[in-house]
Formats: sequence, structure tokens, C-alpha cells
Amino acid sequence: MGLLNIFKSKNNAANHPKDFSSVAVDMHSHLIPGLDDGVNSIEESLNLIRKFKALGYRKLITTPHILVDYYKNTPETIQNGLSEVKEAISKEGIDIEIEAAAEYMLDDGFQNKLKARQLIPINNKYILIELPVFNEPPQLLNVIFDLQIEGFEVILAHAERYVYWYKDLNKFQLLKDRNVYFQLNAVSLSGFYPSPVKNLAEKLIELQMIDFLGSDMHNHNYMDAFEASLLSKSMSLLLSSGALKNNKL
Repeated sequence: MGLLNIFKSKNNAANHPKDFSSVAVDMHSHLIPGLDDGVNSIEESLNLIRKFKALGYRKLITTPHILVDYYKNTPETIQNGLSEVKEAISKEGIDIEIEAAAEYMLDDGFQNKLKARQLIPINNKYILIELPVFNEPPQLLNVIFDLQIEGFEVILAHAERYVYWYKDLNKFQLLKDRNVYFQLNAVSLSGFYPSPVKNLAEKLIELQMIDFLGSDMHNHNYMDAFEASLLSKSMSLLLSSGALKNNKL
């Protein structure tokens, strides 16, 4: 490597954020063992939480999946699991806050939960929803309207993963016009998912559409990709934009 390239490499490294302390609050993860496809044990959860602390986080809001046919979690099961994780954190002396909400798939069971007032919002305010990976659910706009009528604000989880909208960015603008917040998975910027996801993530950042950054943390593979995302130019742009609302949670 020539002297000029060495200088450029050092200069680029200096411009990358060193951690996520400016984000401060992670609002999308799967850190309660036994509830979904996230961590498998308290020990794995604690190891990841220590990493979060080292990366500058002061608070975690973990969000187990709720899917009608797969992960039939309830407010009770989530709170019971959270209590176990909190107790373990306290015993280990890890100085970090942790709360729980949920990540809701817009499936056949979601409307029933909404009608029964069985939802677990983030900060008693935001509902984190996810969509099928391969196609837009026909009831999407109706569900968003119903949630807002009930006083909730809607966060669309990992907006960059819905690549069926890649060639029709007006779909994203339509949701923005309806006051939907977009959350981006940091790992999308490190190539953790297929390249169309990374490309869409970068495009949404360029268009200044991202409101929340999440880890979507499931395991140590996610953590490796999460740390690697700090080297992304798009991550530097996002973290320096002042647009993220995580630290208000």
C-alpha cells in the first residue's frame, strides 16, 4: 500500500463513528431467551448486553416477535421473561436499563390484539410492526389508520427489508405522509442481508427517511455485523444527521 493509500485509510477510519453512544437507546432486539428466534440462554443474552454497553448504549428496549402461528407471546410471557433478564443483569452488575415491548407481524391475529387492547407499545406510545418479506399485506393502510385512531404512533420495523417496494419508492413516501416512522437495521449496512436490502437501506438514508436505528439483535452473528456497520459511510451519514429519535425513548 502506497503512502497516499495509507493516509486515505487512516483518514477514513478516523471519520467513522467509534460506537453508538449518540444513539444511546436500542429499540429493536430479541434478548429474552425462549420466546422467539432470538437468544437461546440467559448467558447469551448477558454477553450481548455487555457488548451493547461497551458500544455506548445506556438503554435497551427488547421486542420479542408476536406471530399468530409461530410466536404466541403475550404481555405476561414477555414481562416474565424480562424479569429474568433484569435479575441476571442486576446480579452481574451491568449498568444498563432494559425494557420490553413487542414486534408485531401484521398477520390475521393482529387486529384481534388491537381490539382487545393487548398490545405492548414502546414508551406507551409506539407500536413496532413488521410486514411479510415477500409481499405487502393488503390491510396495511387500514391497520395503520386503526392504530393511530387508538392513539398509537406506528414504527415500521426494518423498512429496508421490504424490497418489493424498491422500484416504487412512492410506497415509502405514502407511509411517510401517513406519519409512519421508519426503523433501519444497522446490520443491513454491513451486508448481513442480500445486496438489494443494503442498497435500499442506503437509499432510505440518502432520502432522509430513517427515524430510528435498531440492532434487531438475535445472536452473536448479528453482533458481529452490528459492529461492522460502524465502518459504513451510510452509517456515518445517518449518525451525523441528527435525524434519529432513539435517545428520546
